[in-house]
Amino acid sequence: MVAVFNALLTPLIAIIATYIAWQQWQANKLKLKMERYERRLRVYQEVIKMLKQCADGEIRVFSAIVDFGAATAEADFLFGPEIRQYLDEISTRASKLRSANVRFKDFTQPVPPGYDHEEIVNEIGTQTAWFVEQLVEKSVAKNKFGKYLNIS
Repeated sequence: MVAVFNALLTPLIAIIATYIAWQQWQANKLKLKMERYERRLRVYQEVIKMLKQCADGEIRVFSAIVDFGAATAEADFLFGPEIRQYLDEISTRASKLRSANVRFKDFTQPVPPGYDHEEIVNEIGTQTAWFVEQLVEKSVAKNKFGKYLNIS
Protein backbone atom coordinates (compact mmCIF):
# COMPACT_ATOMS: atom_id res chain seq x y z
CA MET A 1 0.00 0.00 0.00
CA VAL A 2 2.80 2.39 0.91
CA ALA A 3 4.51 1.59 -2.38
CA VAL A 4 1.34 2.61 -4.29
CA PHE A 5 1.17 5.95 -2.45
CA ASN A 6 4.86 6.57 -3.12
CA ALA A 7 4.33 5.78 -6.79
CA LEU A 8 1.36 8.21 -7.02
CA LEU A 9 3.03 10.94 -5.00
CA THR A 10 5.76 11.72 -7.56
CA PRO A 11 3.37 12.37 -10.49
CA LEU A 12 1.07 14.36 -8.19
CA ILE A 13 3.96 16.60 -7.14
CA ALA A 14 4.93 17.04 -10.81
CA ILE A 15 1.36 18.04 -11.72
CA ILE A 16 1.17 20.54 -8.86
CA ALA A 17 4.58 22.03 -9.77
CA THR A 18 3.48 22.35 -13.41
CA TYR A 19 0.26 24.07 -12.37
CA ILE A 20 2.15 26.55 -10.17
CA ALA A 21 4.60 27.31 -12.97
CA TRP A 22 1.70 27.87 -15.39
CA GLN A 23 0.00 30.24 -12.90
CA GLN A 24 3.22 32.23 -12.50
CA TRP A 25 3.59 32.45 -16.28
CA GLN A 26 0.02 33.77 -16.56
CA ALA A 27 0.63 36.30 -13.78
CA ASN A 28 3.83 37.56 -15.46
CA LYS A 29 2.03 37.85 -18.78
CA LEU A 30 -0.70 39.96 -17.14
CA LYS A 31 1.90 42.09 -15.36
CA LEU A 32 3.66 42.85 -18.66
CA LYS A 33 0.34 43.72 -20.26
CA MET A 34 -0.49 46.16 -17.44
CA GLU A 35 2.96 47.77 -17.61
CA ARG A 36 2.55 48.27 -21.37
CA TYR A 37 -0.89 49.79 -20.76
CA GLU A 38 0.52 52.22 -18.18
CA ARG A 39 3.29 53.30 -20.56
CA ARG A 40 0.77 53.82 -23.36
CA LEU A 41 -1.47 55.79 -21.04
CA ARG A 42 1.41 58.12 -20.13
CA VAL A 43 2.01 58.87 -23.82
CA TYR A 44 -1.71 59.56 -24.31
CA GLN A 45 -1.74 61.88 -21.29
CA GLU A 46 1.20 63.81 -22.75
CA VAL A 47 -0.70 64.14 -26.03
CA ILE A 48 -3.79 65.50 -24.27
CA LYS A 49 -1.64 67.91 -22.26
CA MET A 50 -0.01 69.26 -25.44
CA LEU A 51 -3.32 69.50 -27.29
CA LYS A 52 -4.82 71.48 -24.40
CA GLN A 53 -1.84 73.83 -24.24
CA CYS A 54 -2.09 74.53 -27.95
CA ALA A 55 -5.88 74.83 -27.98
CA ASP A 56 -5.59 77.39 -25.16
CA GLY A 57 -2.87 79.25 -27.06
CA GLU A 58 -0.37 78.65 -24.26
CA ILE A 59 2.40 77.35 -26.50
CA ARG A 60 4.90 80.21 -26.33
CA VAL A 61 8.27 78.51 -25.91
CA PHE A 62 9.92 76.01 -28.21
CA SER A 63 11.11 73.95 -25.25
CA ALA A 64 7.50 72.82 -24.67
CA ILE A 65 7.54 71.19 -28.11
CA VAL A 66 10.93 69.59 -27.45
CA ASP A 67 9.71 68.33 -24.07
CA PHE A 68 6.65 66.83 -25.79
CA GLY A 69 8.92 64.97 -28.21
CA ALA A 70 11.00 63.61 -25.34
CA ALA A 71 7.94 62.59 -23.32
CA THR A 72 6.47 60.66 -26.26
CA ALA A 73 9.72 59.18 -27.65
CA GLU A 74 8.89 55.62 -26.65
CA ALA A 75 5.65 55.71 -28.65
CA ASP A 76 7.51 54.08 -31.56
CA PHE A 77 7.81 50.92 -29.47
CA LEU A 78 4.32 50.96 -27.93
CA PHE A 79 2.04 51.86 -30.85
CA GLY A 80 1.64 51.36 -34.56
CA PRO A 81 3.15 53.79 -37.09
CA GLU A 82 -0.06 55.84 -37.30
CA ILE A 83 0.52 57.13 -33.76
CA ARG A 84 4.07 58.28 -34.64
CA GLN A 85 2.65 60.14 -37.64
CA TYR A 86 0.02 61.73 -35.40
CA LEU A 87 2.65 62.80 -32.83
CA ASP A 88 4.76 64.29 -35.61
CA GLU A 89 1.75 66.21 -36.90
CA ILE A 90 1.06 67.55 -33.40
CA SER A 91 4.68 68.73 -33.13
CA THR A 92 4.62 70.33 -36.58
CA ARG A 93 1.36 72.15 -35.94
CA ALA A 94 2.49 73.23 -32.47
CA SER A 95 5.63 74.70 -34.06
CA LYS A 96 3.53 76.58 -36.62
CA LEU A 97 1.25 77.90 -33.88
CA ARG A 98 4.18 78.95 -31.71
CA SER A 99 5.87 80.67 -34.66
CA ALA A 100 2.69 82.58 -35.52
CA ASN A 101 2.24 83.60 -31.88
CA VAL A 102 5.82 84.88 -31.72
CA ARG A 103 5.43 86.88 -34.97
CA PHE A 104 2.04 88.32 -33.92
CA LYS A 105 2.02 92.06 -33.22
CA ASP A 106 -0.91 93.93 -31.73
CA PHE A 107 -1.73 97.61 -32.28
CA THR A 108 0.59 98.72 -29.45
CA GLN A 109 3.68 97.19 -31.01
CA PRO A 110 5.77 98.47 -33.91
CA VAL A 111 5.14 96.58 -37.13
CA PRO A 112 8.26 95.12 -38.79
CA PRO A 113 8.73 95.40 -42.57
CA GLY A 114 6.81 92.73 -44.52
CA TYR A 115 4.49 92.02 -41.61
CA ASP A 116 1.21 90.46 -42.78
CA HIS A 117 -1.19 90.64 -39.87
CA GLU A 118 -4.02 88.81 -41.64
CA GLU A 119 -1.78 85.89 -42.60
CA ILE A 120 -0.52 85.47 -39.04
CA VAL A 121 -3.98 85.71 -37.50
CA ASN A 122 -5.29 83.15 -40.01
CA GLU A 123 -2.44 80.79 -39.17
CA ILE A 124 -3.16 81.11 -35.44
CA GLY A 125 -6.86 80.48 -36.10
CA THR A 126 -6.22 77.48 -38.35
CA GLN A 127 -3.84 75.77 -35.98
CA THR A 128 -5.90 76.51 -32.87
CA ALA A 129 -9.03 75.14 -34.55
CA TRP A 130 -7.15 71.94 -35.43
CA PHE A 131 -6.08 71.45 -31.81
CA VAL A 132 -9.62 72.07 -30.54
CA GLU A 133 -10.94 69.52 -33.04
CA GLN A 134 -8.48 66.93 -31.74
CA LEU A 135 -9.83 67.33 -28.23
CA VAL A 136 -13.48 68.21 -28.42
CA GLU A 137 -15.38 68.28 -31.66
CA LYS A 138 -14.35 64.94 -33.15
CA SER A 139 -12.25 63.55 -30.28
CA VAL A 140 -9.64 62.56 -32.84
CA ALA A 141 -6.96 61.88 -30.23
CA LYS A 142 -9.27 59.64 -28.21
CA ASN A 143 -10.21 57.65 -31.31
CA LYS A 144 -6.61 57.21 -32.44
CA PHE A 145 -5.47 55.91 -29.06
CA GLY A 146 -8.68 54.00 -28.29
CA LYS A 147 -7.67 50.67 -29.79
CA TYR A 148 -4.46 50.69 -27.72
CA LEU A 149 -6.04 51.76 -24.44
CA ASN A 150 -9.37 49.94 -24.48
CA ILE A 151 -9.31 47.39 -21.66
CA SER A 152 -12.84 46.07 -22.02
